[in-house]
Amino acid sequence: MTKVSSPEKAVGEWADDVKPSFVIQGLLDSFGPGSKDTKNCTCCQREGETTPASVWCSICDDALCQSCARAHRQFPATRHHDVLDLSGEVTTIRKRKVMCNEHKDECIKFLCKDCKKVTCHTCCVIYHRKCDSVVTLESELPALKSQLLNEKDKIIKKQIQMKVKVDTVKSNVISEKDRYAKIESEIKSSGNKAREKITFKENKLLDELREISEKHIGQLTADIKSEEISVQMYRQQVELIDQTLQSECDMDVYEMYQGCEAGDVDAAGDADVKEKGRIAKIMFRQDTDQLSRALNDLQLGEIDIQYEGVLDLKATPVLQDTINIRVAGDGNVARPIDLTIVVMNGTDTVVVTDYDNKSVKSFYTKTKQPGHSKLNLSSGPYGITKLKHNQVAVTVPSTRQIVTVEVNPDLVLLSTITTNKQYRGITSLTESTLAACVPSSPGVDILDMTGHVLRSISPVHSGKNILQNPYFLCTTRTGNILVSDCSSRCVLCLTPEGDVVFTYTPTGDTTLIYPWGITSTSTGDILVADSSQHEVVHLTESGQFVRHFLTADDGVLNPCGVWVDGRGHVYVCNYASRDIKVFTSSNRV
Repeated sequence: MTKVSSPEKAVGEWADDVKPSFVIQGLLDSFGPGSKDTKNCTCCQREGETTPASVWCSICDDALCQSCARAHRQFPATRHHDVLDLSGEVTTIRKRKVMCNEHKDECIKFLCKDCKKVTCHTCCVIYHRKCDSVVTLESELPALKSQLLNEKDKIIKKQIQMKVKVDTVKSNVISEKDRYAKIESEIKSSGNKAREKITFKENKLLDELREISEKHIGQLTADIKSEEISVQMYRQQVELIDQTLQSECDMDVYEMYQGCEAGDVDAAGDADVKEKGRIAKIMFRQDTDQLSRALNDLQLGEIDIQYEGVLDLKATPVLQDTINIRVAGDGNVARPIDLTIVVMNGTDTVVVTDYDNKSVKSFYTKTKQPGHSKLNLSSGPYGITKLKHNQVAVTVPSTRQIVTVEVNPDLVLLSTITTNKQYRGITSLTESTLAACVPSSPGVDILDMTGHVLRSISPVHSGKNILQNPYFLCTTRTGNILVSDCSSRCVLCLTPEGDVVFTYTPTGDTTLIYPWGITSTSTGDILVADSSQHEVVHLTESGQFVRHFLTADDGVLNPCGVWVDGRGHVYVCNYASRDIKVFTSSNRV
């Protein structure tokens, strides 16, 4: 099938990509508008005459009039040719003659099955004398036509399948457009809610300012009135003193003097303006740094891209990158235990637990520059799981805690959850529930986000606990829980209700010695790290062995945590080499 470079473009832009086909050209010669004229005699036309044709010879590929037809029947070479009467409404199919490229006057009439070539008679004699199977092309036509019919049936089936696929994609385009419109509406709704919240706070501040400013202006207005009254009273007192000085009565002067000494005049003027709780000044105080941080931290949501078919577990894994997790300030050897990947605003961030250095670390590339962050804890962290958006939960066994951390991609401690057990493995089931395991008490606990145990799962087989020393957990695409147990050397799949889906306990060459980290892909496939055998094993969704996906030859040394991201990269925590190996399939970039 001819493929074009850009089928989505206009036909005129890619038509030149289509190469000429001798098959198509032959069909056009036989059935197309360029077939020979059957109305006039071909032989007479060669002589410059126009005579109506009465018959058609398919062997000679000529139309003949009655006179030429008689002569045609008399020649020994043509007397046995089949002719077709053209007197009625008959459509004549032109039989194309294919001449030999080397012997120009001979037609192609033979097929060499050994060489798979069509030849003329002379070519058969010269080049194919030693071939065992040379037959006439005509004798082989039934078999060729039968094969063509079979091929036609196959093509029709492919056509139907492709048509169904096209219809499915068309339907998917419509549904995706509707979904994108819904996402756009949700984003706008989030923006509107954020704006409404800001507007609400703005109006609250304005109302508070309006209320307090009106009170302040009222106080100042009252002061003006009170002081105007005082001015009037002082004026009256001055006038009264003037009258007293002009009085002839000595007693009036003495009484006025006594009144001034007692402070009656000042008391009368200041009595109305002495008030407690008066407003001195109104100011607007704003923490611009805090406002800036709040706006930067404001998240309306995130666009989470899920790529389809990017991880080919059948392909050969290729080492793409090695992440050294040792950073400045580490006092001990940096050994990665467990990890997850958080994608925020297009930035892939590797978040890993470093037990010996009592810290959670993040590694990322931003504006083409590598970066990292370190969050110190009171004790060594172990398991890690991704929560909603850009948050992760980390177990801290020694202090019986689970901490939640925000990834921006720098790490920020959000909360500390106190638990009753020293949990190690952890996985998120829903936004409000977690599953966690502890080796000292073989089983899996289902917790809420406060650390309260909703139920405990301890599967039993033949009266014995299946789980003996579980260390790592993960959630499958169907919501089940995968558990790796290094003592019972098995992988167990449980429902959140506690039912056993399958138990993988292999023997022989597929035996697990020390199963540790475990993860599940978007297709349901399972990858489990066998630390003692330095390998990562690939299992099917139902727990069947497929192959040793990664080995020591790939650079895997004492693997613990393992993770597959949405771009088809496999991340492996190398406990021995103290780094993280990043692999991709050989047909991916």
